Amino acid sequence: MNQFIKNTALSLGFDACGIAEAGFLAEDAAFMRSWIDAGNHGEMNYLARNFEKRTDPRILVPGCKSVVVVLMNYYPAGKQQPLAPQIAKYAYSAIDYHAVLKEKLTALEQKITTTYGAECVSHNHQHLFVDSAPVLERRWAERGGLGWIGKHTQLINPTFGSYTFIGILMLNIETMYDSPVVPRCGTCTRCIDACPTHALTAGTLDARRCISYLTIESKNDIPAEFLDKLSNCAIGCDICADVCPWNKKWAKPNSTAELLPAEDMLQWDKQTWLHLSEKEFNTTFRQSAIKRAGFQKLKDNIQSL
Repeated sequence: MNQFIKNTALSLGFDACGIAEAGFLAEDAAFMRSWIDAGNHGEMNYLARNFEKRTDPRILVPGCKSVVVVLMNYYPAGKQQPLAPQIAKYAYSAIDYHAVLKEKLTALEQKITTTYGAECVSHNHQHLFVDSAPVLERRWAERGGLGWIGKHTQLINPTFGSYTFIGILMLNIETMYDSPVVPRCGTCTRCIDACPTHALTAGTLDARRCISYLTIESKNDIPAEFLDKLSNCAIGCDICADVCPWNKKWAKPNSTAELLPAEDMLQWDKQTWLHLSEKEFNTTFRQSAIKRAGFQKLKDNIQSL
């Protein structure tokens, strides 16, 4: 079954697949409790909710025995104009990655249940996830042998680097499980050193200082102390990933048609972004992850650069 699931995932367009045994993530629970108590989550109060479900998938999905993890490379073939307000690469695509991964995960589930029976999955609980529930995706990817969590807190896959989306499918059956990969960051601290706002320490992120958090998650104005440190980032930030040696060496353009960039966006210069109307925003990004940030947040961020 393990190999069937992996082969099927690859045939559907995923770039990698691993499977981990479901269980309680004791170390993560302890770390998250102290991390949240320190206020590092900022305004993301949802991270403090459903704590038990977040650290044990067997509580989130009763009967869960196996966690199937899939990766999809999203590194783009083209980049934005260098002087234009920068959008994080995960949001380049015209179609929101959540929809792309969910469609393929649903197809994977259908092939598994057709072959091995409907009892493979829960029929009373959501069991397919793409950033949509209290699930520690990166830790399960690590446990499923798909890479390790780097010092920038992102998953690093030895074949693709860290520009990968993660999808989760929880199964109520046992199978063979993959072994975790030994972390390979060594003494490198390039991601930590490159962060303009000093949001990173080794393996820890203070979200309140993170440019991605400030330009997307936070509902408040960007604090004055960070305005000269935004590094031209309007939505999200890729600085810590861009400097990672694993990305410099291994990141390569994705081959997923659904992840093609929003029309003409890569050609927009600074003036185009500055004069973008709400109507143009809604038309160009009607299915994009950028729309989640909202027009006003984008415009406010651009004015702050």
